Amino acid sequence: MWLASGAVGLATLLVAMAPARPVTIALACAAVGIEYELCRTGAETWASESGNRVELVQSPSLANNRLGLFQQLLAAGSGDIDVFQIDIIWPGTLGRHFVDLRPYLGDDAAARHFPATIENNTVDGELKAMPWFNDAGLLYYRKDLLEKFGHAVPATWQALATTARAVLAAERAAGHARMVGFVFQGKAYEGLTCNALEWLASSGGGTILDRNGRITLNNPRAIAALERAASWIGTIAPKGVLNYAEEEARAVFQAGDAVFMRNWPYAWALVNGVDSPVQGRVGVASLPTGGPGERGMGALGGGALAVSKYSAHPAIAADLVRYLTSPEEQIRRAIAGAFNPTIPSAYRDPALLAAQPFMARLYETLTNTVARPARLAGPRYNQLSSIVWNAVHDTLSGKGDAAANLAAAERRLQRLSRDGQW
Repeated sequence: MWLASGAVGLATLLVAMAPARPVTIALACAAVGIEYELCRTGAETWASESGNRVELVQSPSLANNRLGLFQQLLAAGSGDIDVFQIDIIWPGTLGRHFVDLRPYLGDDAAARHFPATIENNTVDGELKAMPWFNDAGLLYYRKDLLEKFGHAVPATWQALATTARAVLAAERAAGHARMVGFVFQGKAYEGLTCNALEWLASSGGGTILDRNGRITLNNPRAIAALERAASWIGTIAPKGVLNYAEEEARAVFQAGDAVFMRNWPYAWALVNGVDSPVQGRVGVASLPTGGPGERGMGALGGGALAVSKYSAHPAIAADLVRYLTSPEEQIRRAIAGAFNPTIPSAYRDPALLAAQPFMARLYETLTNTVARPARLAGPRYNQLSSIVWNAVHDTLSGKGDAAANLAAAERRLQRLSRDGQW
């Protein structure tokens, strides 16, 4: 039985509402790494147990493209997709198109999750999506190479650059011509906003907007943080990183051609897979700090599941959401794909901790993160983020310096805001 215990009244309601024949629920899944495969197997198990059918829709890998597609479908009132996998920053943008899940799932289902994840998915008092997995930016490193050349895991960005240069030089001298020092998400898209936010927040450069919605992007520490990142291009980072999203960075690192990588937790299961050239030779740590007195912070990421207001079968669609976001399914996904649960009790599961011990070691990192200003920006967040990622990409590409690009971005954000306030 896929319904949670204690939901007898809800079960009776669902049975009463169930159609005489099985229905087909269309589910839009992302496809980064093994994400789509895990979504498919979970959905098919629900279908087998419930007697219904699931039609999977493979959505674009890049978050920007996925958001654009979803906005088009929902604005048209299309019922082609019943359940949407959404990014943690989209409830404010898309929420008006989703049902309130509380009447379908009850308060107990929401109470299992980290309160912050429920708050993030609540818009105007309605639970617009159920948390599915948490993300935070992490530092992956070649532990075998650091040990070989006598280097510690870098605690600061400066130490990362110094270590990367040293190991890179030694490896190239030994004939490893393709080796690079550091790969990350440098393409002009949402992933670059996440990287930039981490550079700024870990260096005292603010979080783009402060808690009151005041624009803080343009300040001396933020400028210094971007200048430091720009110095990596063509030295420790290849120029090609300016076109890297998550999977491009992972491909280079997993091939054994990078010393360090910034990526999300999902990459852990893949770089340590049986067919990975670097299996067993990778370590993971919190991201570096900008210097003394600062704290390394990973950008808060993650996904949730929402039910369309235009679905012909919202109760059945909500039950698919219940199953996929349940503790048991989140633990399965964590073991198979290193997707971090949004349920605290899952982190005490012996099977999960045996399969993914890094989740216990980095629990604080994964639950203490820096959030993008999506709640403050609401429907305008994508415009805000595009201003930020374009300014950062220009800086990394050498098209103007950090000071000029951040000043220009600040002016654009002010015009987009309400008199400088978000």
